[in-house]
Amino acid sequence: MTFAELNLSSWLVQQCTFMGLKYPTPIQQNCIPRILAGTDCIGCAKTGSGKTLAFALPILQKLSEDPYGIFALVLTPTRELAFQIADQFSAIGKSIGLKKCIIVGGMDMVVQGLELSKHPHIVVATPGRLADHLESCNTFSLKQIKFLVLDEADRLLEGYFDDQLKTIFEALPKQKQILLFSATMTDTLHKVKHIVSNKAFIWESKDESGIATVKELNQHYVLCPRDIRDSFLVEVIRTFRANNKNGSIIIFTDTCKHCQILSMTLNDVGFKNVALHSMPQMLQQEV
Repeated sequence: MTFAELNLSSWLVQQCTFMGLKYPTPIQQNCIPRILAGTDCIGCAKTGSGKTLAFALPILQKLSEDPYGIFALVLTPTRELAFQIADQFSAIGKSIGLKKCIIVGGMDMVVQGLELSKHPHIVVATPGRLADHLESCNTFSLKQIKFLVLDEADRLLEGYFDDQLKTIFEALPKQKQILLFSATMTDTLHKVKHIVSNKAFIWESKDESGIATVKELNQHYVLCPRDIRDSFLVEVIRTFRANNKNGSIIIFTDTCKHCQILSMTLNDVGFKNVALHSMPQMLQQEV
């Protein structure tokens, strides 16, 4: 199957060709026609399966037919993912003069507010920062959006963002197309199917083992008590470095504060490292 066979406009097919995309992935083959038909959609597929384009392509096609801002809102749990999604929208939508806006923490709210007031076509945001804007200013409105996308929906809906999502949902129109995408179909996603319509299209991809992860990824789990997990982490690093003297390690944390504390801890026990996060004042304190 080709992108043209998914009922995508010729300009979108050309953009895919320019980006070296010859054939749609399974999630794109199954979800794009349903989204173009106006159906709510829940799509689950492993990382690297093309989930972003599965919703970006049909959204851009609908936007090109009736362009205005703010046309679509994409919510994601992390700022890094927000930038990745925005980059893909920009690459595909360049030929139609797409205007996008990224609303995440760690950036100037005044600048972001000005960008929102210019009515961009696509807003990609983390829930916390977007909720802050909705509560603090009235220079923009989400009442005319046609699409609401929750990327990494299982993480967004697991409870941590409930207050922020409530604020955002109250600012949205009743009539909108809702798209939920995730790497896994968790119990959380099963419980929130009531967010979408009863006729929502649900598509889930699994590999032969039934685990939706990249086959090339070598995974190990270390089960440990929560209150001493940093001690276990130190031992994991020690073991790795003993067998891989020149090996590199990346450790992901849930917050900037935890990232900084963990970095300082590892430096104290002899593992030289660099902390990468969006809170420069913490980095200055360490120096």
